[in-house]
Amino acid sequence: MSGVFIRAARLEDARSLADLATQLSYPSTPEQIVARLDRVLGYEEHAVLVAEDDEKGVVGWAHVYVHRGIEMDGRAELAGLVVDEQHRGTGIGETLMQAVEAWALEHGCASVGLRSNVIRERAHAFYRRLGYKQVKTQHAFRKEL
Repeated sequence: MSGVFIRAARLEDARSLADLATQLSYPSTPEQIVARLDRVLGYEEHAVLVAEDDEKGVVGWAHVYVHRGIEMDGRAELAGLVVDEQHRGTGIGETLMQAVEAWALEHGCASVGLRSNVIRERAHAFYRRLGYKQVKTQHAFRKEL
């Protein structure tokens, strides 16, 4: 994995981030990504990190934020993680997760939570290998407004 480094996302990464989100079945345009980044970049309790390859450009990203509630202490929540399909299994995802965990500790969080679709068995194995434990099963509800 030489030549790959982690850095904060920038608006000019929008095309790459959109392509990667689309690979993960979240179709996005660069314009949509710019609008979304604009809402979270610069906020202390959000970070969008990218894995950049010296030769290939952005090959992965992670979005993490501090989730606060009155029922619990704040914890870091992984909102999204994707590695380019041609670079999966090369250590980029693990490096991004290490950066997420370091960010979480820097922001006073004692844990990182995440959700993963039940069909993403390879992702589940990846998270378990990194020491994450499944803590519950739940139904997700959504209402379009």
